[in-house]
Parts: sequence; structure tokens; C-alpha cells
Amino acid sequence: MQTDCQASAAESKPEFTMATEIFNKDTTLELRKKHIGPSCKVFFAKDPIKIIRAKGQYMYNEKGERYLDCINNVAHVGHSHPYVVNAAVKQMELLNTNSRFLHDNLVQYAQRLTATLPEQLSICYFVNSGSEANDLALRLARQHTGNEDIITLNHAYHGHVSSLIDISPYKFLQLGKSAKKDFVHVASSPDTYRGQFREDHPDPATAYASEVKDILQETRKKGRKIAAFIAESLQSCGGQIIPPAGYFQKVAQHVRKAGGVFIADEVQVGFGRVGKHFWAFQLQGEDFTPDIVTMGKPIGNGHPLSCVITTKEIAESFMSSGMEYFNTFGGNPVSCAIGNAVLDVIEKQDLQGNADKVGNYLIQLLNEQKEKHPLIGDIRGVGLFVGVDMVTDRVKRTPATAEAQHVIYKLKEQNVLLSADGPHRNILKFKPPMCFSEEDAKFAVDKIDAILTAIEKAAMVKTENVESNAAENGTCKRKMAYANEHSSGESGHHEHTHENGAACGQEIMYSHDSHKVSCKRIRT
Repeated sequence: MQTDCQASAAESKPEFTMATEIFNKDTTLELRKKHIGPSCKVFFAKDPIKIIRAKGQYMYNEKGERYLDCINNVAHVGHSHPYVVNAAVKQMELLNTNSRFLHDNLVQYAQRLTATLPEQLSICYFVNSGSEANDLALRLARQHTGNEDIITLNHAYHGHVSSLIDISPYKFLQLGKSAKKDFVHVASSPDTYRGQFREDHPDPATAYASEVKDILQETRKKGRKIAAFIAESLQSCGGQIIPPAGYFQKVAQHVRKAGGVFIADEVQVGFGRVGKHFWAFQLQGEDFTPDIVTMGKPIGNGHPLSCVITTKEIAESFMSSGMEYFNTFGGNPVSCAIGNAVLDVIEKQDLQGNADKVGNYLIQLLNEQKEKHPLIGDIRGVGLFVGVDMVTDRVKRTPATAEAQHVIYKLKEQNVLLSADGPHRNILKFKPPMCFSEEDAKFAVDKIDAILTAIEKAAMVKTENVESNAAENGTCKRKMAYANEHSSGESGHHEHTHENGAACGQEIMYSHDSHKVSCKRIRT
């Protein structure tokens, strides 16, 4: 049964009133280049898409062409959901002001949010973005513990403000290893596919947690103390990493013993996306509770809203500094009305249940493709948070970066939006709106199947040509050697060889139709 925000992936595009386009696409692109910072990138930079409307799990360009959105975890309950839009408009017509005035929306929303969490997580601070939330979480941790140092995971990304770039290896390592600050300590990502402790390890959770314990011991020897360990409950930019069960419990035990706190970053993966639970950290088990939880992105379905939730003890420590905390827009009546509406939709349309059902189906379909295509090395995920790890060699697990980039560009040409991320940009990432249907999953996976089939056929033809050339060259070598030997009358000879440039040292290139993607890194 489809929810209100769902539509068939195979049906013809629906009729709608065309959104007003102020400029044509070329002018929009020209003005963007002129006025928007060059470090602000667009998807599919060689041929960016101009989106002017979206509904449910679909986005539409200026021509009215429809794209299946497999990547937008911000539009959590579906793009332009009418219930959420109506809640925003109704409250905007009445009042919008700051949280220094009493208003029921604020306290009702705080009550509802905290009801989804373990009892001790009961105090809310409302802000406007995931970056603001994580920045505030660091302040809370440092004030509460009196310590400064932070342990983070390799490949982690926690936000764009300076304090978070400092603890995000995904970002600061782009500047070189010297960019790491002394108060930042990087632990290995608990990756059981590519990491040091893999799926065949008897206890990867303990093994990875022991590394955190070692870091704590080393920092203590240097006279430093840890304020917090911070981790995305499921790593997103790091490559759709699912920590082994028990890992967070063991890390929290080590960190708390050293005087620090545990921060769970749910900005990407919260609000029922994992299906089985409302929060991704709950996948670790009922015996684990973070000290601080941050949330953002899906919380407002595209409206700038985020939150930090912590314990009463930590909140009181923060207050003891004597400094008031005030956020102009955090917790305003309109934002809280929208937040309440998002919770309503998740509950009324059972989107958490949909994430579980459709996610399981998507993973099943992808595993079937794994059996068929050697380019797929691993399928990992839970609910509607799924990664496809592409490899050129399953034994060596060599990242198939060029192939992954090729796949997402070919999908874009076929009106399916998917992205590739991870340290090697070889992980296809599924994190669609929660109204994503089984039909959508089948539609997207069928497209991937066709693209991978084409890649593998092209590679097979190329291999056959290389082998044929090599065989011909081998024949030439034997004939030349025989002729030299008999013409000189000597038992020894100088072998003449024919160089075959195509057989070695050639850049891998996939070419289908008019589109080419090389193995060089391509950003989307």
C-alpha cells in the first residue's frame, strides 16, 4: 500500500502546474559561477541538473522531467509533503518569534522528541543545523568534563564550522596530515569489510574498541584528557559503515572511565531511517545510551531545524559556567510546528515500518546483483541506509572508483539520482526519502543491473582484444627469433619485440554512447 507521498516509478509523469523558472538553465549556471563561491559544488558538475519542483520521492527539472531521488535524506517524509507544508503555513500566519517567550509548540515538541529516547536523555537545545548541533555538543562535553581533547573516527564528517572541521578527518585530511590538531585523536573506523578487523574476526567490536582504549592511555601519558568520543551512529561519508554490535558499549565504557562522554551523531541516520529502531544508535542494543545525541537534516524535512539532547547532569554543568545559551531561531514556533508535523507523518504513515520493509527488499535485490556482478564486493546497510561497495577485485577488495562514478552518471542519464562516497568514492549510497517504495527499489536496481552488465561486457571485449594482440605479438616474436637464428647461423640471437601499448600502462576508460568516465577521480 502506497503512502500519500508515494507514486509509481514506472507510471507516466503526473500532470502539475509548472513551477516558474526565473532564468533559463544556462543563465542560472552563469550567475551561479559569477556570484556563488567556487568551493560550493553542484552534483554532476559536467552537466548539472536544474531542479525546480519535487514531490514525494521525485524531483523535476525545468523541462518537467522526473528523477527518482535515492539520495535525499533531508526530505525525510517526502519532498513538499502537504501535511508538513500546511503546518508551517498555519503557524507562520499566527506567530514566529524566539524562544524567550512561552509557547506550547516548543515544549510539546521537546516532550515528543525525548519520548523517543532513553529516559535519561531528557534535556533539549534547539538549533538550526547539524553543524550547530555538533558544535554545541562539543561545548557541552567540554564544560561538563573540564577537558578539551576529542576522539573521532577516521573518515568521519560532523559539520562545516571550524570546530567540526577540526574533528572531521573526511575534511581536514584533504589539507594534509599536518592539519590534525593536537587535541584531536583519530581511531579507526569500525569497518568490518575494509578495516583491520574484518567479518572473519571473532570479536571485531572488542578489537576496534581496544584501539580507543589505547588512544586514551597514550593521551593520559602525554598529560592530556578526553572530553568526548564522537561518532556517527552509522558512518555516511565514511562509506555506509555499520559498526559491529557491542562496539559503542565498549567504547563508552573506556571513555567514561577516562572522564569523557559519548556523543552520538544522528544527523544523517535518525528518525526511523534504520527501520528497526527510531535511532541508529539503538542498533547496538538496549544496554547502550549515549550521553549526548545530536540530530538534524531529516528533523525538519528540509526546514532548517536541529537539536541536541542530553542528560540533566550535563545540562546543569553547562549552566554552571554562568553563560546564558540563546539561539535566535532555535526552537521558534514555526520550526517546532514543522518538527511536530514530521513526527506525525512518520507515525501516521508508518514510515519507520516502510523503511524496514523496503530496506530489506532493496538489500535483497542488491545481494542478487552481487551474485551476478563481480564488480559488487559488499552490500551493507539497514533500513533505507544502504551502501554498495564496488570493487575491481573481490579478493583484494580493490575500490572500483571509476566504475562507481560511471554508474552514478549513467543512472543520472536515466533519471535516477544516486551518489558515490567513501574514502575511495566507490560506495553507491542509498538514503532516499522514507516514502521510497519497493517498486522504486526494483526500478533503481534494474537500472544498476543493466549498467553493470554493459561495463562488464565492455571490459570483456577489451580483455579479449588485449589477449588477441598479445597472442599475435607472441607469434611475431617467435617468427622473428626463428628468422634471426637461421639467417645468422648463430645459436644465440637478439630477440626483436613489438611493443603493444594497449596491453599495459593504459588508462582504464569506459565509453558507452557519448559518455566517458575515466578512472581519474570525478567529483559529484
